Amino acid sequence: MAIASIALNVIGVIFLSHAVYSAYEHSLLPSTSASPSSGSYLLSVLDPKVNLPVDITIETLVSVVLLCAGVVLSSANLKPIQWNVWAGNLERSKDARATKEVGVGGGNPYAALEERSGFLDIRGEMKGFAEWKNKGGEGRIEGKKA
Repeated sequence: MAIASIALNVIGVIFLSHAVYSAYEHSLLPSTSASPSSGSYLLSVLDPKVNLPVDITIETLVSVVLLCAGVVLSSANLKPIQWNVWAGNLERSKDARATKEVGVGGGNPYAALEERSGFLDIRGEMKGFAEWKNKGGEGRIEGKKA
């Protein structure tokens, strides 16, 4: 399959470069339509009245199709999505489930949503403050962080 995809890519590039060169050469040919009165070269190149022949258009389309087929054939095989295999490995691995630090989960892609490290537990803070106040207000307030 690799040789076929390389061949399709090479043939597609050759056809596309030939089509682009042919379109460029065709745009430089003097046309029978009325040219701009100023005679400027830039205006004649940018003239929107230049119509490409059908063979150049077909060659461009065929080359693009060949290039697309070559790129698709040369790409690696897709791996099937197997969530149960990935999740099973995470459930069996204690290292992957362990939380390394606050806000950074081990293997859970939704750990940031589940932990909500950006939110403050007000009730935990109130309990910590009440305990601190009951102790006489000495030392550090031990509140519960979410």
